Amino acid sequence: MFSPTDWIRLFMSALLILPIVTVIRESGYYLAVTLLKGENKNLIIGSGPTLFKIPTIEVRRYFFMFSWMEYDGVKPSNRTWHGIIYAAPILTTAIFAFVANALVLEGVLPANIFWSTFIFYCFYYMLFDVIPVYLPDGQPTNGRAIFDLMWHGERSDYKKQRLEREAKEEEQHEEEERSRTEAQEETMENRDRDDQERGDHTTPETEESDDTKRSYTEAQEETKENRDRDEKERGDHTDPES
Repeated sequence: MFSPTDWIRLFMSALLILPIVTVIRESGYYLAVTLLKGENKNLIIGSGPTLFKIPTIEVRRYFFMFSWMEYDGVKPSNRTWHGIIYAAPILTTAIFAFVANALVLEGVLPANIFWSTFIFYCFYYMLFDVIPVYLPDGQPTNGRAIFDLMWHGERSDYKKQRLEREAKEEEQHEEEERSRTEAQEETMENRDRDDQERGDHTTPETEESDDTKRSYTEAQEETKENRDRDEKERGDHTDPES
């Protein structure tokens, strides 16, 4: 059950602590990319409509739900430096969490709702970043980005583009195979239809040839009968002379 204190913690977390922790986390990206002279950098905090925008930083209305750092390249450009960029937000939130926790334990900071919730969300973001998974929107966590970089040797966004390109090429190949198969089936159907049409035209000719052959045989038989009759008549005429 929610007590009045819990409601205070909820609204304070959503409206104050989460934005602060988000900015701390994203500042790790921004600082690393800036130190490594990243080109076309753009820090996006939140999602939804743009709340306000300054050069290289954009804050959106739903600031506690999403964040992303965009950049084209760094100098020097290799896996180690890109890995540092992905690890920067994890290290930043971890440093703030451990320092704040130590200060609370030492009594420098008061052990109240604000600091306990702040430390909780810092550790939450750090744990969330370390898990090597892809989010539902296709974006990798920093842990996954580091894994792709070290294991596959490429940035996650490049890997995503490559996988999308390979999937598109495979889809085009399957479409070409289907087109060829359909063309082959159509050719076979046309061939069968042509064979049937030729068969329909040749059947009467076959029958006609059979009739011709049959008529020719009857004529031969009639000629033979006439020849036999003539020979018989000639025989009848020659007998009296004998």
